[in-house]
Amino acid sequence: MVNNPTPPTPTHSPAFSNPRHKALVLGGGSLKGAFQVGAVMALFESGFVPDQLYGISVGSLNAAFLANEAAHQHASTGQVDWPKAGKALIEFWIRHITKPDDVAVIRSRFVMGYNTLLSRFDGLLDNSPIQNLIRNHLDLEALKTGPVRIKVGAVDIIEGDMRYADASDPNFLDYIYASSSLPFLMPAIQIGGDHRRAFLDGGLREVAPLRVAIEDGAGEIACVACHAKRIYNEKFNYRNLLNLMDRVKDITVNQLVNNDIAWAERYAEREHLHGRQLHLTIIRPTEPLHLNMMKFTSDDIGRLIVMGYQAGTDVMKLRKGDGQAAVLP
Repeated sequence: MVNNPTPPTPTHSPAFSNPRHKALVLGGGSLKGAFQVGAVMALFESGFVPDQLYGISVGSLNAAFLANEAAHQHASTGQVDWPKAGKALIEFWIRHITKPDDVAVIRSRFVMGYNTLLSRFDGLLDNSPIQNLIRNHLDLEALKTGPVRIKVGAVDIIEGDMRYADASDPNFLDYIYASSSLPFLMPAIQIGGDHRRAFLDGGLREVAPLRVAIEDGAGEIACVACHAKRIYNEKFNYRNLLNLMDRVKDITVNQLVNNDIAWAERYAEREHLHGRQLHLTIIRPTEPLHLNMMKFTSDDIGRLIVMGYQAGTDVMKLRKGDGQAAVLP
């Protein structure tokens, strides 16, 4: 979370030196990331072409898949068809994320209790299924040489710092695993196998990685968040441990992403006052998204993809209509 009253002065690393580049920022949201997939498709169909991708939590998975697809297209044809990349991402979700076991499985109560007593607690869920999906669908070498840059964020739970890694990092896949590893529900990831470097979901600190995109000098940013401004109004079983933990996480994440977006909007306004342009487009749900991570189907995933596509289409129509960056309430 970033609450600095005075925005930092953007800095430019060698890999991110073009102040006019376009950045696609994909925030966290667990399985609500299906909404993000549909919104990204609408962005690409509108003509948005990213130079850089930023992701946290499920956004890191989606960003990495897009960067991977772009790299393979570029290697084959010398160019990137972004709508085609968006369709490939939709197909990935529809084919591979259709039920809870595709993402994680509940650990044995006996084993979990035994490990907890021995101070070896490793999460309520075994998230090896999603790690296997990531490993089997990403080509690290292609990501390194692809035409689009990517950064993903995770939190160092030992030092408490937010860390971003790009594809040149030899442990880049570990950072994606970590960024997708939900606190308490899933195990902390040891980067490079080093127990002194344990990381979890970047959403602990920043949900929408707008800050780092701005610091890298982006001149135009499209951000897709998976959370509406307000929280929930539907009933749920708060005496179910997993449901309760998921709800507490979502309430916290909701406030964090609101802060991230509000900070970026204030920064963009300040830049405008100084005669510098930072075009910011925000796509997010108008109403809270509902998805039970312990009980969902492919139809639920498809429903969120369609909702994201409609939200993205609405925002881009508004943006083209007034010639300005659009922010969906």
